Amino acid sequence: MTPRRADVLHAAALALGILPLWVGAQLPLVDLPQHLHLISALHRLHDGTTLYPTYFALRNELTPYLGYYYAVDLLNWVFPLEIANKLFLSAYAVGIPLGLGFLLRSLGRPRWPSLLALPFAYGDSFSWGFINYCAALPLTFLSCGLFVRALTDPRRRRAWALGHGVVLVLVLLFHVQAFAFLAFALPLLLLMTRAPEDMAPTSDRSTVSRLWRSRRWALFSVLPAVGLFLLWVIGRMGEPTEVQAGVPWKAWGPLLSAQNLAFKTFEQNRNELFDVLANTLQDGSDRWAVRVVFAVALFAVGCWIWARGTAGSREGRLERLRLPALALVALFLFFTLPFDIRGYMYYLNTRFAHLAAALGVVSVPPLSRRVRGWLLPAAAASALVLAVPLARGFSAFSAEAAPLLALTQEVPPRVRIMGLIYEPRSSVVTHPVFLHAATVLARASGGITNFSFASQPHLPLRFRVTPPPTFPSEWRPELNWESMGPAYDAYLLIAPFEPRAVFGALLDTDLSVAGHEGRFWLIRRR
Repeated sequence: MTPRRADVLHAAALALGILPLWVGAQLPLVDLPQHLHLISALHRLHDGTTLYPTYFALRNELTPYLGYYYAVDLLNWVFPLEIANKLFLSAYAVGIPLGLGFLLRSLGRPRWPSLLALPFAYGDSFSWGFINYCAALPLTFLSCGLFVRALTDPRRRRAWALGHGVVLVLVLLFHVQAFAFLAFALPLLLLMTRAPEDMAPTSDRSTVSRLWRSRRWALFSVLPAVGLFLLWVIGRMGEPTEVQAGVPWKAWGPLLSAQNLAFKTFEQNRNELFDVLANTLQDGSDRWAVRVVFAVALFAVGCWIWARGTAGSREGRLERLRLPALALVALFLFFTLPFDIRGYMYYLNTRFAHLAAALGVVSVPPLSRRVRGWLLPAAAASALVLAVPLARGFSAFSAEAAPLLALTQEVPPRVRIMGLIYEPRSSVVTHPVFLHAATVLARASGGITNFSFASQPHLPLRFRVTPPPTFPSEWRPELNWESMGPAYDAYLLIAPFEPRAVFGALLDTDLSVAGHEGRFWLIRRR
């Protein structure tokens, strides 16, 4: 296959990979409404027509999540917020195969297997809306590739090291968990990668000097990010945390104490490993793309075994194991890390499943040009198997969520709205995507909700005043209205029953139904 045709196939596959993001007005990501609300607040922090200047202030310290929030905020100066966010997510989705393609080329391998990783841009972490972590993954692959080049390219070693230093800092500014993976990955690459100087015969005395000269710039490149990590993460972890045993979203004990760590068993993780890679759609049709890319990868390994060796590889025996070693590191983190560190991190170990799978499928041994000519179209075709069901599902979800957007016309400006989400799930997607639905209405009016990510220490915004009262699980307005009710102007109820089942006689005195679309009810104070 000619290079031109290969480039066309790559471009077509990448376009198909981002198609699902553009077929509907709303995306089925659980945390996305919260993220967009705070990005809107960041963008309009001094807008007096909103409640943002009253309730929010910049957190004047270095925190993760800066990368995503400020990148979309910057795009928001040119595009509407929803479009700016979709552009960012599109860059992330294509960044997975592009970052892996750069890593493959840095290792001296063909880049065609990078297309096999495209399905892993979606799945459990994406559906929950862990956008900051997801966005750190392309940078993680780019970091590995730059680190290898800083070791193996003597002519441009300083430039590669400088680039790696910048990218590694960016990884930390997006998400610390991706940075934790690199804490294992970069030392492995350092030990398993030969520099050109390593092949020159020298005396024992000059060996240490030679090893230092060939690796010093790569080692220097990690120092800025490590310094920031120590300043922020270690300092943050050392701060006292309010311990409330048994209370959701609170620490149950000291940071790494047994009562504060929630682990899944090995059997649970093993049974969920494949599921979390593609668990977005209720009908399971998004899993076919994962099956296809694994089948192509296994077929490529079979071809290599049949050919009895590696064709056209510049890697040594140990170097051939670098990609599988990186995949095993991610798999090790998946099986050994806790699921939750209460009060600090949640859904921790499951996030590494996508990292392990992406590195695993691109670890196929290099093959002859003729065999690659067959496998590249197969890898590109997997993008079609991914795009069709996801585009159909995302479009169906957008239609399902359209009544929520219709209610934005009934919300007063600068609303204080409480979400009473008795039915957060969708008939199309698997995750509780309406959990933060009230935030959609709050953002449309420049208002606030009863729950905001601004209360968390890793966000670039914080509350400048006491946030409105909220509840950890449920609130019974008909029984204790005075405890929270007067703090809000409106209430979004998502339920398969009428509001009177929740508000009771309050609908005859204090409240009235302002809007009703499907199972979405907007209740306003009289």
